[in-house]
Amino acid sequence: MIIKEIYPWQASVWQRLMSDKKRLPHALLLRGQRGIGKLDFAISFCRALLCEQLNSDQQACGVCPSCGWFEQDNHPDFRFISPEQDTSKDDDGGTKSTKKRTQIVIDQVRGLSDFLSLSSHKSDGLRIALIHPAEGLNASAANALLKMLEEPPPNVVFILIAHQAHKILPTIMSRCQKIDMPVPSSEDALAWMKHAGIQSSETLLSYAGGSPIMAIDEAEEGVFASMEVCKLLSSGAKSDIFQLSSVCLVLGMENAIASLQKWSYDLLLCHFTQEVRYHQSQEGAVKKLVQHLNLSQLLDFLKMLGDAKKSANHPLNNELQLERIFLHYTHIFK
Repeated sequence: MIIKEIYPWQASVWQRLMSDKKRLPHALLLRGQRGIGKLDFAISFCRALLCEQLNSDQQACGVCPSCGWFEQDNHPDFRFISPEQDTSKDDDGGTKSTKKRTQIVIDQVRGLSDFLSLSSHKSDGLRIALIHPAEGLNASAANALLKMLEEPPPNVVFILIAHQAHKILPTIMSRCQKIDMPVPSSEDALAWMKHAGIQSSETLLSYAGGSPIMAIDEAEEGVFASMEVCKLLSSGAKSDIFQLSSVCLVLGMENAIASLQKWSYDLLLCHFTQEVRYHQSQEGAVKKLVQHLNLSQLLDFLKMLGDAKKSANHPLNNELQLERIFLHYTHIFK
């Protein structure tokens, strides 16, 4: 587990929570948009709560036994629950396949029971359960967690992280103290990115919708290749279907669909507001295309992309699917 420092835009929330660390509620919900550092904040907070000798900034010392256990992912008073890799075995006992689990399942939450029934390794210590993302709990897992929140054991803190808090059970929400995590201003985000040595910060931040952590993640995953697709899309009705399909096959279906959605959202936004969110470096091209936009066809295209996203990881003929998508794209312009 990678531990990061507190981001500058989180300083006030950190100070408030650390000043009240002796009076923490039994459950906290950190909510806010993706890519603003909620998980990094939560991990650092958990680490500090368990640390035996905080530094002058009220952050974990990094040298005590507790910090050592934490960095090795085996702290006895900490559990982290998130969707996991699900592997199946072949007939010889080897790994047959691996697929990405998108939900937190009931067995993972039930696994907390033994943890919660134990006392802390310190006589006056906390035990912490971190759940990310909370909206990833399936119905059974959510109900199992609710029972734990209704009768929380002493000296246990549940910390939930949510990108889409409206998807969490209202009964779970009502049992948590809600913390709205701050979104950095463009100036603060750019200053932090430039200080971290990130190149093309403005372009990356725009493409990530103002989320600096997501901007860095997308840069590592080939965001510039995704933006190259959008340059090809700027030809509108004259876009080369086969060239676009070829580029997107290299990019991968999931990333390609995400790129197309961002470009289409900018067309829609620009149609109504004359503003661009994701492709500010191509604002002129977007505004030019909007002059020839068929709104009804664009809305149908967005629905097509939504359906394609659901099957992005299925073993379909991706080339034919992409060609069909791009043919529809050329028809959204008058």
